[in-house]
Order: sequence, then structure tokens, then C-alpha cells
Amino acid sequence: MKKLTFTMENYLEAIYELSHDGAGARVSDIAARLGVTKASTNSAMATLSEKGLIVNEKYKEVYLTPEGLRQAKLTANKHHVIHQFLVNVLNVDPAIAAEDACAIEHVISSQSVSAMESYMDKMEK
Repeated sequence: MKKLTFTMENYLEAIYELSHDGAGARVSDIAARLGVTKASTNSAMATLSEKGLIVNEKYKEVYLTPEGLRQAKLTANKHHVIHQFLVNVLNVDPAIAAEDACAIEHVISSQSVSAMESYMDKMEK
């Protein structure tokens, strides 16, 4: 599968964060989380559904497929590691770190994220 756009990765991450205990995410909650319209969210859901990353029936909750869940977890983990690195290692303000992590997570390699994790692990010891 071709790499997702930043926007599609953000939608997957939002669905992941809003889904709990087997429950799906509501389109209105996804839109609110990302600060976009429901129409934009519905359009993105159609794209993600075509790519086999979500199950989306009209007027029902949105669910991640196994592949969607895998990709959402990767993006969420990158975000978390980058945020922690910026805050704990570089002493960046948490609010700024959250914004920066959201931008960086889409372009940084997994190798660089792993290096950040390793560095923080060494710091803790």
C-alpha cells in the first residue's frame, strides 16, 4: 500500500485514540478531535475505507481493520516517543512539543524514532 498522507494518518490516529474496548469512533467525535467538518471527515472515511483501513457503515461508528490498527499504532507510538524526547531530553514546553510531535511523526523514520527511544532508555539507567 502506498504511504498515507499526513491527513489520513491523523484521521487513523484520531480513530485509534477515540476507540476503546471494542467500541468504534463516531464521525462527529473524529471531526471535533481534528477540528474539521463532518463533511471532510466523511470524505476521509471513504478514502480510508477504500484502502481497507477502516470499516465505515453510514450512520454507524467507524472501526479500524487489523491493518488500520497497525498503522494507527505506529503513528501514535511515533507521536508519543517524539513528544517524550522533546519534553524530557530537550526541555521543550509540553504544548509546543505536542504540536511539533504531530508534525514530525509523519516524516521521521522508524530508525530515528528507535534511536530516540534508545537514548531515553539509556538516560533512565
